[in-house]
Amino acid sequence: MKFLLAAMNAKYIHSNPGIYSLKAYAETYVNRPELKDGSFQIEIGEYTINSQLDDILKDIYLKKPDAVGFSCYIWNMSYVLELVRDLPKVLPQVEIWLGGPEVSYDAAQILLKEPGVFGIMMGEGEETFKKVVECYLDKENGDFSTIDGAAVRDKNGTPVERPLKRAVDLSKIPFLYKDISGFENRIIYYESSRGCPFSCSYCLSSIDKSVRFRDTELVKKELDFFLQRKVPQVKFVDRTFNCNHAHTMGIWKHLLEHDNGVTNFHFEISADLLTEEELDLISRMRPGLIQLEIGVQSTNQDTIREIKRTMDLVSLKETVEKINSFGNIHQHLDLIAGLPYENYESFRRSFNQVYEMKPEQLQLGFLKVLKGSYMSQKAKEYEVKYKEQAPYEVLSTRWLDYGEVLKLKNLEEMLEVYGNSGQFNTTIKELLTEFPSPFDMFEALAEYYDKQELTGISHSRMARYEILSQFIEGLAPKRLPLYQDLLVYDLYLRENLKSRPSFASDQEPFKEKVRAFFAEEAKTFQYLKEGYEGYEARQLIKMAHVEVFGGKRAVLFDYKKRDPLTHNAAVYEVDIWRKEWQNEKQKQS
Repeated sequence: MKFLLAAMNAKYIHSNPGIYSLKAYAETYVNRPELKDGSFQIEIGEYTINSQLDDILKDIYLKKPDAVGFSCYIWNMSYVLELVRDLPKVLPQVEIWLGGPEVSYDAAQILLKEPGVFGIMMGEGEETFKKVVECYLDKENGDFSTIDGAAVRDKNGTPVERPLKRAVDLSKIPFLYKDISGFENRIIYYESSRGCPFSCSYCLSSIDKSVRFRDTELVKKELDFFLQRKVPQVKFVDRTFNCNHAHTMGIWKHLLEHDNGVTNFHFEISADLLTEEELDLISRMRPGLIQLEIGVQSTNQDTIREIKRTMDLVSLKETVEKINSFGNIHQHLDLIAGLPYENYESFRRSFNQVYEMKPEQLQLGFLKVLKGSYMSQKAKEYEVKYKEQAPYEVLSTRWLDYGEVLKLKNLEEMLEVYGNSGQFNTTIKELLTEFPSPFDMFEALAEYYDKQELTGISHSRMARYEILSQFIEGLAPKRLPLYQDLLVYDLYLRENLKSRPSFASDQEPFKEKVRAFFAEEAKTFQYLKEGYEGYEARQLIKMAHVEVFGGKRAVLFDYKKRDPLTHNAAVYEVDIWRKEWQNEKQKQS
């Protein structure tokens, strides 16, 4: 028999640790020879929602499974249901199971609506899946209706749910990554705790109040696996990683002491919980060793209180500023639009307050009214209208109408392109001086895109610079030359351009002086010190770049030496006229 565990990820770079955990747990704890001799196989199938459903259907058909388990989330549920309805037509004998957060809170209703679904695994799946496998192996006596954490139909076709009675011991779950083949170009996810100590009304993690931790010493050994193989990034999926001081310190100390100079670790934390000891520890880390995601969600105190969020805004701001002062950690701060008591003006204040904290990224998300959450129970009271289909995103609330939601959607696009991308930092910093606040700047950009019918179009990177130049021309025409220089500066910070934008100043008058500079640099390597040795001037010109701004200021961009947080090239102000002046001085003497 073959049981296929199938995941439909949002992007190719993502992976699904859930199905790997189910497989590893069952293969470890189901003590039956069939799993050893291959007569019962548990297979993994990972796809993306961007794949053609016909191709996924074909792949599952060719695998010829006897049972398929689909991992269900808000981003893939509609695709899963389409497959659930078509799969029995090509594999009539296949038994279909569903699992994951999107089916854990209304399992009985789904079984009533979807006759093609055989059963549903609710909540944590490891122990439940183990029992499911044992039932398949014990064909004569196996009874799926007796499994805790499963929902199936009884003999009369009536859905029967059996809630999970006890939580899984995280330390008993086998390590998911025996090797990293297949994960080379994908994000590796890791779990060191489950549950959350907080009760935020929009979040499903608040339902599981029992926060559990994987043994810290075991975690260290497993992190060494990633460190030894120098994987690019490990993303912790813990909802509030720093809710236990000893656990946090144990892991962060280990990373500091065993840093391989390459791997980055991502943590979702509560900033106002960070202790002085933890802050001191992370201040000594290599730039880029860790990055932090911090959920602010709103700075409106009425909103914070209503969503049952625990947050000291003053403490959070001080902590974020302190981390910024270290200069070694990427911070990602989150806001949610559509929360109770947050109207358009209130959200504007929240946005500006968080933007002024200077995170590397400000993530603007929109409320999703998740099944099973406290927010779904309060939706009527808040007059929240949201999409009928997953991801159940907000359309309007008592405080925010649909038109305002649309405006924030357009603003979000501008924030992603011109803020979070990090490709326009120098220009945007100056552009902010033209507006009362950051929110007003991004709002004006969004309105410009809308009026010019540019919204919703996939623009090239160069086109984004051209559009911003045109926007500034209408806003501050007298300062346009300055802004165009800043745009060129931002462009060259990221890459040595093969083609220049239309607004870039002519560099032909400086061509010979730049060549002379590189000829001198090929002898002295005064600036280009790392990775350039042995190259001739003609090669250095292709590897680095000198740009002259305003006919006076020459800047060298070094692409082999980059900022570990921004990935921008190192820059040096250089004197390309020095040799000319030296020759003139010699003539005079």
